[in-house]
Amino acid sequence: MQLAYTSYQLELKHPFAIAKFSRTSTPVMLIRLTYENIEGYGEASMVPYMGETVETAIAFLNKVDWKRFIFPFDFETIIAYLDGIDKGQPAIKAAIDIALNDLKGKITGSPCYQIYGADPLKMPLTSYTIGIDTPEVIREKVADATGFKVLKIKLGRDNDKELINTIRSVSSLPLYIDANQGWTDKAQAIDMIYWLHDQGALLIEQPMDKNDIEGNAWLTGRSPIPILADEAVQRLAEIDAVKGAYHGINVKLMKSGGMYEAHRMILKARASGMKVLIGCMSETSCATLAGIALAPLCNWSDLDGPWLTKNNPFKAPEINAGRYQLNDLPGLGLEEVPATLFTSS
Repeated sequence: MQLAYTSYQLELKHPFAIAKFSRTSTPVMLIRLTYENIEGYGEASMVPYMGETVETAIAFLNKVDWKRFIFPFDFETIIAYLDGIDKGQPAIKAAIDIALNDLKGKITGSPCYQIYGADPLKMPLTSYTIGIDTPEVIREKVADATGFKVLKIKLGRDNDKELINTIRSVSSLPLYIDANQGWTDKAQAIDMIYWLHDQGALLIEQPMDKNDIEGNAWLTGRSPIPILADEAVQRLAEIDAVKGAYHGINVKLMKSGGMYEAHRMILKARASGMKVLIGCMSETSCATLAGIALAPLCNWSDLDGPWLTKNNPFKAPEINAGRYQLNDLPGLGLEEVPATLFTSS
């Protein structure tokens, strides 16, 4: 197994603000694993609040014994090995996992969605995310969402209703809401939830602090729409702790450590009677395609990374009437990889 990698600064179309953070770009690490002359690609999107950096990613890659990875890949053993190197670092672990899944698909001649048993006919609509901003910029962002049938709205500050009213002045599309732990008073939060329901909201992610299990459970027991855990759940082992406190979970490959564990999280959540939204960070087509392969197994999808950025180095995934269209290329189906992209190893 041979490794090549490159760091890449993914520039956002607009400044991206959530309840407690704001940024204009996201560092990503793109990797290429070559196994018997077959190449697999992976991506780590390292949003600052998760604590990973280009430097920590390179340090992790340098600790990996690549000779251990022999086809057919035993993903359970591989994930345990990577976790043994460092208990954190889920994004760079996701890059390795995604590249190995891409390799597996190319070696076997199978698209990743087939490997994981996803039915293309069950592809959910994917949402387009609107970060917190001024009314003028909010309207610009909504205009950029051409072709999408759902908007995901970031809330959690003191102007939530103003933001929603601005959106409703230019769009009647249904809404996914993400408060990013921004609400602190459960009585005010439940009033806001009912108001948002009347405004066409279909779900709400992480309304209150992830450590406030009681407060989030109180909202879940009273909400007219599903309440989902986001920051409260990252890995498979954390699902049990939130059962009963939420209607469902948001699974992100950059939190779960890749496709293999994300798939296990989806199956466990569904078996536990919980709903699943598959989401993303700021990502290129590489990581987005990995999420798309699992999306038909989920209730909802928020995989809009390439559409929020200005310099995605790959061909954008095909989307039609708000739904991604899976192709039959083996592996991820990543197309148009620039020949000069990987210069370090």
